[in-house]
Amino acid sequence: MVRTEISLFLNNAPGELGKLTAMLAEAGINIDALTIQDASEYVQVLFKARGKSLKRVAPAASYGSMQKDSADHALIRLLVENTDKAVDLLSKAEYVFDLMPVIALEIDNRPGSLAEMAKKFGKEGININYVYGSALPGDHRALFIFCPEDIDLAATIFKE
Repeated sequence: MVRTEISLFLNNAPGELGKLTAMLAEAGINIDALTIQDASEYVQVLFKARGKSLKRVAPAASYGSMQKDSADHALIRLLVENTDKAVDLLSKAEYVFDLMPVIALEIDNRPGSLAEMAKKFGKEGININYVYGSALPGDHRALFIFCPEDIDLAATIFKE
């Protein structure tokens, strides 16, 4: 299923993730998936390039200032229940963020399930830019988020 992922820069400091997630919780917004990585120069370049091809949510000057101090920031990628509400809240709080379509798949939590999904992408010639996901031990289902190069083709493969 195609979902909208929110990518945002967060100060790389104690308490910042708690502040962000508390803000979402207070607004009744549940987080379905989340990953965090450092905002290295490589990630900064990708984020800037994506901003050129997709609608920017923040002014260009904000992206430029983020590049200057990338070591002080982390890149958070998250899926939430109510993306529109979250975008409105993040805008009001002046977070710098971007939106990206991704494929969210609920798969069996067993050896080989992820391989099967990855092979489907490969069979169609779709490169996967990144993937993240998880399941609790003993759960029968897992949620994995794929960011493919060709979202439209990937959406046709995984339309169920």
